[in-house]
Amino acid sequence: MANTSENTPKKSSTKADEEQSEERSPEKGNARKPGPMQVLRAAREQISELTGMPAESVSSFEQTENGWVLLVEVLELERVPDTMSLLASYEVQLDPDGELTGYRRVGRYERGRADKK
Repeated sequence: MANTSENTPKKSSTKADEEQSEERSPEKGNARKPGPMQVLRAAREQISELTGMPAESVSSFEQTENGWVLLVEVLELERVPDTMSLLASYEVQLDPDGELTGYRRVGRYERGRADKK
């Protein structure tokens, strides 16, 4: 019986294909960690899902040795006019893979109010 593997052309893989397969295989020790933009997007989605309120922006983020710490601005109560809407700042902790490990509300304010000096 003839070996057909010698007659079939092999698909050449590109660097992008290799990077995607590395990202999909968590068993590899060198799996890529998410970058800052992926972490920011994931944090906004996760805090919105947990609180049931829309995350409007990320006002700060920092990578730590334990993961990430972000300050996310959440719309807690929509009012008319919009400048009277209530927002809250949430401190959000994520592990190195971008999964939320904890959060807490650290402040609440009206949209139209400036920070006190």
